[in-house]
This record gives sequence, structure tokens and C-alpha cells, in this order.
Amino acid sequence: MRVAVIGGGAAGQLAAIRAAENGHRVTIFEQNEKLGKKLFITGKGRCNVTNAADREGFFRHVVRNPRFLYSAYANFDSAAIMSLIENAGVPLKIERGQRVFPASDHSSDILKALERTVRARGVEVRLNTRVSAILASGGAVSGVRVGETAEPFDAVVLATGGLSYPSTGSTGDGFRFAKALGHTVVPPKGSLVPLETEETWCANLSGLTLKNVTLTAYKNGKEVYSELGEMLFTHFGVSGPLVLSASALVAEEPEGTVLSIDLKPGLSEEQLDARLLRDLAANAKKTFSGALYGLLPQKLLGVVLEAAHIDGTAQAGNCTKAQRRALVETLKGLKLHVTQARPIAEAIVTRGGVSVREVNPSTMESKKIANLFFAGELLDTDAFTGGFNLQIAWSTGALAGDSIPTEV
Repeated sequence: MRVAVIGGGAAGQLAAIRAAENGHRVTIFEQNEKLGKKLFITGKGRCNVTNAADREGFFRHVVRNPRFLYSAYANFDSAAIMSLIENAGVPLKIERGQRVFPASDHSSDILKALERTVRARGVEVRLNTRVSAILASGGAVSGVRVGETAEPFDAVVLATGGLSYPSTGSTGDGFRFAKALGHTVVPPKGSLVPLETEETWCANLSGLTLKNVTLTAYKNGKEVYSELGEMLFTHFGVSGPLVLSASALVAEEPEGTVLSIDLKPGLSEEQLDARLLRDLAANAKKTFSGALYGLLPQKLLGVVLEAAHIDGTAQAGNCTKAQRRALVETLKGLKLHVTQARPIAEAIVTRGGVSVREVNPSTMESKKIANLFFAGELLDTDAFTGGFNLQIAWSTGALAGDSIPTEV
């Protein structure tokens, strides 16, 4: 069969590889000047290929519609994508949190490995080519339109991505195609997105990264997320891995969301109080700021002291038990009040998309149009940070490519 894959990102390339391996004549249509443009910037330019967690660990990190992904993951899991990339000549390594990266720390190596594999399978790649419509007749795909030219195809895989990072080509074409063919599109919004806060002091800490802290998110007083890791202060609020993952659960309706940062998760309240008592006593003639100099970065220490209603210029030796108690509580739970999420263009992934109720989870084929398949971020499913969203792309792309029938 002649197969058109619309989109040359992670999902599209996997769909093309698997379809070609199954004997189909495959063409990738990519509107950018190269394949995998968004892949190039993932993982801060290192490409967090996948996560090496087991099946249970993977699904624990999927936020929306995990059951829809059971067949896709069973068909092509994290071990499968790691094997494919390493067989293409790129060694991988596993870092903290089971995150998988190229050993070279260069995302370009992943892009080259995928493209080598795509071309080795005989896939035709048409760059700088934008599909304007998907054609269907009699309830089945019949081809695509490029500009004003109709080109016949027996099957089409839509893997155009969502709306995050529009500069990489995620312009929402896939949603438009899906709607035109009768599919429901859950309104796309940003997920894994930085959060804005009421607290303006975040701007004074802009660029400061906190490592090995615990971030807990509360929605209307109920805990919805808690994890140890890394976060970042920005001019508008907070970002970084912990915040991005928390945003998957709070960004849609941020009102009433409070973030609590445990700045010393390795110490109990009693242990932390003992340390404060020791540091303050040893530096009794210094100011609070001077006595606690090694506790936190200086700018952050100032914020913590102010939040605990302690004058940083006061003498440390005069510290009261109540002040110490307030300091411990603040260090174990520095509060931030979320006002809104940043725009979808700044999100790492899109939540929402083609309704999974209208897609066969065993094949990724449309339930409305025969031989139309969906893969990747276009679908209404997403996960936390750590390589899980890319694994969704690999898995759904591979299943789509594997499910294309061998006869029309």
C-alpha cells in the first residue's frame, strides 16, 4: 500500500519506519527543512529519548487517558526504542529518574540515527512540503492534497504534533484535518508549562535553580502532586522539571493552586531545628543573614527570612524559640500562589487533541475513516516530564505503522 505520513517528528518517523518494514511504500511529508525539528530541542538540547521505567512506572506517569496506551506500549516500549537507536549507532545512558539520553549529550545524534533508519528503509522524505488537506471517499482515505495537487494514497498517518513550540512546525494542522474528517478535538491547551505566581519576589531570584527540593502542589487544599527534584525561578514565577510536571495537574484551572517548597527535604523538622540552633549559637554576634549564610543561596535566604517575619539584620543570638519555629516551617514549606499558566506556545507538550474515544487503541486507526491513523501529540494523552511524552510518540507511531493493512 502507498502510505502518507504527515509529520516527520518522533511519531511520524516511527510510523514510517515500521510501515516500510512491513512492505509498504511510504512517503513522509514534513513542512520543515529537516526531520525531527522539535526533537532537536528536547531535554535542553540533549534529547530525553525515553524513560527506562518498567511498564507500571511508565503508566504511573501518564496523566491523561493511560488505558488508551496499553496496546501501543505493549507493542513498542522503552526497551524497543532504546534498541532501535543503539542499533543505529548511538550509545545511550540512563540518568537520575531513569531518564534516557544519548551518551554524547547531543540531540543531533538521535536525529541522525532516526533519519539513517528512515532512509535505510526506503522511505521517501519530502521536506519543505506542507499538506493542505486529507482526502477521503466512501468512508476511507483516498490521498492528500499538496497545494492544489491531489496525490493518491491508500493510508494516511497523521503525526503533525500539537500546538507547543510553534516555531518547530506545531501549528495545529492535524487538528484541522481531524475536524474536517468528522473527529472531535478536545480543546488543546498547554501541559508541562511554567506557572505564574502572585509572589513578585520570584523575579528577584530569576535564574536560580534549586536542586533536591520537594515540590508539593495543593488544589483547593488537597494535595495533587509531590515530588523530589529540580525547579527554577523566573521573572514571572517558576519553571523547571518539578513545576512542569505539577502543571500537568493544575494548569487547566490554576485558581486555588498553592505550591509548597520543602527546601530541606533531607532533614526532619527536629533535625532542621537542631541545625538552626547550632548555627545561630555559633554565630550569636552576627546577624541572622550572616549566621545562616551557608544554609541557602543569599537571595533566597532573604526571601525565607522575610516570609518567616524575621529581620535579617537582627542579632542571631537574640533568636526566640517562636522565630526558630517560624523559620523551620518556612524552610519546610515556602509557599507560592499560582495565578495562571504560561501560554501554550511555551508548553513542552499539548494536552487535549483528537478524542481517543474515536481512535481504536489496538491499531491507532480512526473509528470514523478507514485507513486513517493518528500518532503522537495530536492525540488527547500526555504525561509528566522525564521522557514519557516522547515514549508516547514512539509507541503510538510504531503501532500506527504496524497496523496498516497489507492489502487495500
